[in-house]
Amino acid sequence: MGAIATNRGMIDVTVAGGGDATPILFLHGVGSDKTVWAPQLDHFGRRRRAIALSYPGYGESAFVENATRDDYAAAVVAVMDALAIDRAHICGLSLGGIVAIALHAMAPERCASLIIADSFAVHPDGQGIYDRSEAASRTIGLRALAEARAGVLLGSAAGPAIHRAVIDTMSAIRPAAYVIGARAVWLADQRDRAAAIDVPTKVLVGEEDVITPPALSKQLAALIPGATLETIAGAGHLANLEQPLAFNAAIDGFFSEID
Repeated sequence: MGAIATNRGMIDVTVAGGGDATPILFLHGVGSDKTVWAPQLDHFGRRRRAIALSYPGYGESAFVENATRDDYAAAVVAVMDALAIDRAHICGLSLGGIVAIALHAMAPERCASLIIADSFAVHPDGQGIYDRSEAASRTIGLRALAEARAGVLLGSAAGPAIHRAVIDTMSAIRPAAYVIGARAVWLADQRDRAAAIDVPTKVLVGEEDVITPPALSKQLAALIPGATLETIAGAGHLANLEQPLAFNAAIDGFFSEID
């Protein structure tokens, strides 16, 4: 679809599928854009509208100076308004999970459920990760940073094609937008917001995730009333891309219980 006009500016959006089932909307991580959700758009678009967007400053979305995680959440609401979507299942990975929690705090009536993958409520080394990310974006640039981080981001089963895709996608992000996204994710402390979530919630995590380890997902699930936790075998931090069949099946199982 490309960039669409919203009341928060131009936002880069892809829409797949259709039908009467509740739509699902996907939110990417700090080093990605909407394209990371291609396996999910293909799968879930067979049964319902499946939407992926890029945050302000990412992809073809208009850059917003000093945007916050709440600005990202407001952009999600703006996309839903532009597409005439009243409620959707919200699936976010890493930064996307942070934005999903912020979205629920802002507009809980727009969230049919939350799927929060490879994320957290607060990260014990968040300040350190942010400081290192910000410095690297200034000194070595996004491609060198992506090449250095790909092996840490991805689990043991990820092949060369996934490594190349992750590096190429991260390399294309403008440095200023990356720093804003890094601030939004790594400096987040949303423990109070997580504890106030009152929609069905599934927490997913790659068993080999060393960026946001399974212990953080366990803590997050314990904070959210009624949340369930599922581990994706053979996946690192980008569980949806590394193990799409297992990731999609976990969501299908969740939907069979609530949708």
